[in-house]
This record gives sequence, structure tokens and C-alpha cells, in this order.
Amino acid sequence: MGFLTDDISINTIIGLGSAVSGDVHANGFIRVDGDIDGNLESTGNIIIGDKARINGSITALSTVVGGIVLGDIYAPNGIKLLSSSAVIGNISTRKLEIEENVIFHGHCIALKNEEEFNQAAEQFSNKMSIRSKAI
Repeated sequence: MGFLTDDISINTIIGLGSAVSGDVHANGFIRVDGDIDGNLESTGNIIIGDKARINGSITALSTVVGGIVLGDIYAPNGIKLLSSSAVIGNISTRKLEIEENVIFHGHCIALKNEEEFNQAAEQFSNKMSIRSKAI
């Protein structure tokens, strides 16, 4: 978790056995060990525990995934997929770490250079918008 060094105080916890239906927007560091059926957005970092299930997109500075994510992940500072994780969706980041035995199915943008990353992420976003509106 080398890229999660700026702020380690957790502001929001969704505990094991908890379930949220709807989008979650929070400031700061979030830890999820329960289930979310909706998008998850943070101004800080997110940790998805190994028992957590997210059915929606994730947007944060950096994200560590140990559970299941059915949706896209956008975390420009870094994404780490732990060996217990499964991600079915697209990921966009400048730093990517993937452990052994990870299940990942989707498109990946991982460019260290900030300008190249921003251009590629914008082009992909535009492409996906056009595809979603096509008949």
C-alpha cells in the first residue's frame, strides 16, 4: 500500500454485514467491508475489504481492492488489486499493482505520465459515452 501514505485516518466505515443501496459520496478515507449497490465516490482513498461487494463504479484518489467490484474504478494516484479480489469493469490509474490470482476483466489505462494518463482517460471516456448511446 505504498501509495496510501498521505492520510491514514479513516473517515467512513461500512462494516461487515452492512448493506447500502444507492450512491455513496464521502470526504476522506473510506473502508468498505459490507455491500454497496451503487457508486462509491471519495475525495480521498478507499479500501475494499476481502468480504466486500460493490455493484457500481468507484472514484477516489487511490483504491485497494480485496473484494468484488462489478463496475469501473477511477483512481489516478493508484490501484492495488489484492489476491482475493475480482474486478469486472474498467480501471484507470497512473500506478497499478496486481497480485497473483486476481480476477480482472475489463479495459485498463495505467500510464505514469499525468498528461498522457489524462488524455487516454478522456479519450476512453468519450469512446464509452458514444458506445452507450449507439443502437
